[in-house]
Amino acid sequence: MQRMRLIDSVNMKPALLSVLLLATALAIPMAPAAAAPPPAATQAEVTHLFAYLAGSNCQFNRNGSWYSAPDAAAHLKKKYDYLADKGAIGTSESFIELGASKSSVSGKPYLVKCGQAQPEQSAPWLGAELARYRQKGAGK
Repeated sequence: MQRMRLIDSVNMKPALLSVLLLATALAIPMAPAAAAPPPAATQAEVTHLFAYLAGSNCQFNRNGSWYSAPDAAAHLKKKYDYLADKGAIGTSESFIELGASKSSVSGKPYLVKCGQAQPEQSAPWLGAELARYRQKGAGK
């Protein structure tokens, strides 16, 4: 009986190895591939939006606290990099919607306040600048 168990365990090892190799081979295509970067035009537009915000002298409200425009631009750049690495950004509008319109933590909309004007949500503010940028020929 002891000899039979030894033979069975020896015969099981190649079978187990075959199953593991097959499972590994099937799992490799499912591994996440590196996400393609956003298109060059999108990268240029979003870079312009960061520069526009940083140089605006406006204040930026995130989760109830006001931040300087350069700090806000740096924060949005981090969100852009994160979303771009995930392959989530195809257009500048998708970045505004996914990363520049509201807090991913609280869901509260971001606000922009320029001078004495009333605060406005960041999505239309950035969208308006994107439209101006495109109308001017994308910085040409």
